[in-house]
Amino acid sequence: MTLKSASPCITTQQIAATRAFYQDVFGASVSFDCGWYINLELASGVSLQFMEPQQGQPLCVPAGLTYNFCVDDVDAEYQRLQARGLDFVMPIADHPWGDRGFAISDPNGIMLYVYSDREPAPEFKPFFRPAAS
Repeated sequence: MTLKSASPCITTQQIAATRAFYQDVFGASVSFDCGWYINLELASGVSLQFMEPQQGQPLCVPAGLTYNFCVDDVDAEYQRLQARGLDFVMPIADHPWGDRGFAISDPNGIMLYVYSDREPAPEFKPFFRPAAS
């Protein structure tokens, strides 16, 4: 199998709140919206899909799902979201595995981890592998 792309699709019964949250907080644009299925574009090549199950379709509950959003300036994002009054699931902190980040949750309870890369602590450097070419 040769994949051309892959993207998550989360089932929810809160389509309107989810659409509004990602548009308002992350500036997402809607590239598809039929009322029960939406495709939200966050950046070039970065999209999320949400679907409200239709008759006969199960509501799949994401167990422990976290989206990781890598940004250029995590401190600026933290200040921006803090000014908006969002509740933080995790406060901003430096992590020895090589990032600085914080977390919020969306209307579906999905944790959104926002981070910027940092130099990992010496004890974590052995775990990094060179990227495949």
